[in-house]
Amino acid sequence: MNYSIKKASLEDLDEAAELFNLYRVFYRQESDVEKGKAFLKERFLNSESDIFLVVTDDKVVGFVQLYKLFHYTKLQKQWLLSDLFVHPGYRGKGISVALIDRSKQWCEETGACGLMLETEKTNDIGNTLYPRCGFEYDGLHNYYYWWSQI
Repeated sequence: MNYSIKKASLEDLDEAAELFNLYRVFYRQESDVEKGKAFLKERFLNSESDIFLVVTDDKVVGFVQLYKLFHYTKLQKQWLLSDLFVHPGYRGKGISVALIDRSKQWCEETGACGLMLETEKTNDIGNTLYPRCGFEYDGLHNYYYWWSQI
């Protein structure tokens, strides 16, 4: 299968929003393309994330979204691989690995020390994929969340 990976821009918003919606539904959220589209548009307009899209046959079939963070021990920028999704009809073709490789390349291009990510313990595909792509499991830290009531 031939495909290319490109850095998304505001011009790609509609296609990115469709995939982003499928991604959210995968994580048991209600389908809402317009709300997701508004969310992504804000990320684009405020330069708050970088998104890479996989295109094949003029169709966007996968994406990864990265957010800039800073690592306190390395004293360097790092990237949070926040969202990674491949359309179900295109899975098993190496697209996820290609998106991860592009994310690693983005680290090098931007002088970042690396990537971090989290995924649900029940995400069998991700929990197999990430170690295979060179990610190390961090069993030393607990992650806690506080959610505002706004």
